[in-house]
Amino acid sequence: MAMAMTMVCGILAGKAHAQLNPFQSMYFQNRYLLNPALAGLDKGLNLNVNYRQQWTEFPGTPKTAAFTADYHASDRVGVGINVQDDQSGLIRSTRAVGSYAYRLPLNDAGDHLSFGVSLGINNSRVDPDKIVGDMTDQEIAQYNQLKPYVDGDFGVAYTSSRWLISAGVPNLKSTLFKASDSRYDADLMTFSGIIAYKFGLLNDGNSFTMSPLAGYRMVKGYKDIFDAGFNVTMNNYGLYLQSIYHTDQNISMGIGLDQKTYMLNFAYNLETSQLSSYTHGAFEFGLKLNLFNQPK
Repeated sequence: MAMAMTMVCGILAGKAHAQLNPFQSMYFQNRYLLNPALAGLDKGLNLNVNYRQQWTEFPGTPKTAAFTADYHASDRVGVGINVQDDQSGLIRSTRAVGSYAYRLPLNDAGDHLSFGVSLGINNSRVDPDKIVGDMTDQEIAQYNQLKPYVDGDFGVAYTSSRWLISAGVPNLKSTLFKASDSRYDADLMTFSGIIAYKFGLLNDGNSFTMSPLAGYRMVKGYKDIFDAGFNVTMNNYGLYLQSIYHTDQNISMGIGLDQKTYMLNFAYNLETSQLSSYTHGAFEFGLKLNLFNQPK
């Protein structure tokens, strides 16, 4: 096999471990990334931009960017769009889906059971500008001739003023159907479940709040991953601190500012395995805007 495709296979082999951990924002700041059932959960129009990259810059460094927009259409309906672009090695994958969420009220206290579905397209290709080797390799040409395919997600969630219980099945094509082409999809998440609870740390119940979280993820071609962490918010100032440990041997730490109409967050993912001497972790930046949610 030609040199170029050898490089593709080598870089792809590392991709499965580089992108196992999704955006940290999905756990607290942008839960629509986690589950389509949570689209439009917060009132108004919510615009989110997220970017993640390994701290050490080298050719083929994994980079992921995401843009989401979700809207609280009514007390029962939420809609959204989710666009993500992932670059790792020579492969660039782009996924764009639209989402619909329906919420069933369970009581007068604001508890809801939500169902959500996403539908869109997914496409991946080799970037010819990054190839060092035989540009005429037929394996590369054949890979880039693969057509975009229809993909989607499904999710269910229970939400209240204190609880979040979420279960989602993302990447439905990879999860439910045997691959019909030669795309590389061994690192795609096939299930995610999260339980989070919020409570006050002081007697006033509001100035400081804490949200512990436990999660479980299934990833195609990899062992199951457990997540455990917390988010502490100083509500009077809009500041929050968070940390999440992942059993694939890394820990994430984050800090952010929540001013209701906008939110900023920065996170750093630190490898605790032997890979730490090579990757030096990854950083993540997120910006959220909340529009059309002014009090009447």
